[in-house]
Amino acid sequence: MPTSHRALTLALCALGALLLLGAAPLRAQQEGSDYRKVTPPQPSASPGKITVIEFFSYGCPHCAHFYPLLERWRAKLPKDVIFRRVPVGFERPAWVNLQRTYYALQSSGELDKLDGALFRAIHEQNQQLVDEASIADWIGRSGGNADKFSADYASFGVNSQTVQADKMAEDYGIDTIPAMAVDGEYVAMADPAPGEMPYLGQLLANTDKLIAKVRAERAATRPAAKSQ
Repeated sequence: MPTSHRALTLALCALGALLLLGAAPLRAQQEGSDYRKVTPPQPSASPGKITVIEFFSYGCPHCAHFYPLLERWRAKLPKDVIFRRVPVGFERPAWVNLQRTYYALQSSGELDKLDGALFRAIHEQNQQLVDEASIADWIGRSGGNADKFSADYASFGVNSQTVQADKMAEDYGIDTIPAMAVDGEYVAMADPAPGEMPYLGQLLANTDKLIAKVRAERAATRPAAKSQ
């Protein structure tokens, strides 16, 4: 390619990049496409912090694909953000059993060890983990304490947490997962048209923007410091 043509091509590429970079910050978040408001707003569990909640299910394939992205994202969260996960059942028996499984593993202290493995067992290894017996058997084979799991699974505490999780999902208007709620006021949204992975990435990007939005809203309502 002649030098003049190469220079022109490089210049056009650079101009295009600059235009893209310049245009990106101009687009503000749009209610109805990038996020929706929670009505009525839900109380924050940690005053002074920004609480982010993921609603999910081990039975959801999109949640399984979201899991590694989410783990990398949450590892970099700023100190003013608290992250929680809430499993949902949507009245599907197998999902309700997995919902109880999350809280039973949390109670036994084995959640961190088996969390990702449970997603892989269901969605990559196609194991039929649909009830307490099959899940307990898998936990025992995976290095967990099956007896402790079964006791926690049937406990009053796990039952109460499951009921509370369903109520929370209802209060937040959650009907699709994974879903990311920010500070009891907003639920992040994204356009599913480009495909699953772009959608999941945009869901996290819009969550980050909502965190920044809440932070800015709080700063705007904070009393100004008195001058000396």
